[in-house]
Amino acid sequence: MDLRSLNTFVQVAEVNSFTKAAEILGYSQPTISFQIKQLEKELGVQLFDRIGHGISLTDGGRAALTYAQQICRLSQEMESGANHTKEPEGEVRLAMADSLCIALVLRGFTQFQKQYPHISINVKTAGTGELFRLLDHNEVDIVCTLDSHVYSTSYVIANEEKVSVHFICAAEHPLAKKKQVKIEELLEQPFFLTEKEMSYRRILDEKLAQNSMEIHPVLEIGSPDLICKLIEQNAGISFLPDFVTEAAVQAGTIKRLQVKAFEVAVWKQLLYHREKWVSPPMQAVIAYLTELRLV
Repeated sequence: MDLRSLNTFVQVAEVNSFTKAAEILGYSQPTISFQIKQLEKELGVQLFDRIGHGISLTDGGRAALTYAQQICRLSQEMESGANHTKEPEGEVRLAMADSLCIALVLRGFTQFQKQYPHISINVKTAGTGELFRLLDHNEVDIVCTLDSHVYSTSYVIANEEKVSVHFICAAEHPLAKKKQVKIEELLEQPFFLTEKEMSYRRILDEKLAQNSMEIHPVLEIGSPDLICKLIEQNAGISFLPDFVTEAAVQAGTIKRLQVKAFEVAVWKQLLYHREKWVSPPMQAVIAYLTELRLV
């Protein structure tokens, strides 16, 4: 069984296209088709359903893909093990919530770069829906979400961490002196929030809607760090993850508010598609992001 054919099979399954796989691998489309047909002949099973201009894995194809990924991974591990001087190399495409960029990418990245000088990370930021669209279309390799807990058999959860989120105000704000505030009191204040439908903002809106409440912010902007600075200036109230506000809280410029009977569950999750082949560069990036804690 030819290793190149197995690698081609894995690539076609990941991009769900013979044409795209040919472009990535640098082969002609007839070569890709021939390799897949030869592999199907050797295995005695049809790997893809070909309907119109589209393809999809058969049940036998999905079973074969698991073994093909393992064989390709072992082949690379054997090559790396035999050649101790060879380091992981290549690009890893990472998509994440904008709020996580500073916390996860900048923290410790210099050390990662020193350890893996031949790995580059291409980062895209998007809302949760777009993150999974990118993942499902193999436009990114890994996603890092900051949202409700995701449960799906389509994805592998490489790491997860519950994230604390609080309403915040400036230390000199009148509400900062209260041990506990009511949500109704907060809604009377000017709010500065991240964009509607974006991760924890969406969860907040859904929680409020359950109680027939709604926030009309005076400013919506994608940068949680900028919002944090505005709150330090006593401009109003916001709702941000603790890792964003930690430095300001420690400095005494921002106060986290305890809100009666109002709790929001937010998770940071690192995921990749179950049918994705986890290459050595991908393994290195997953390990790097897993080791980083938000607070």
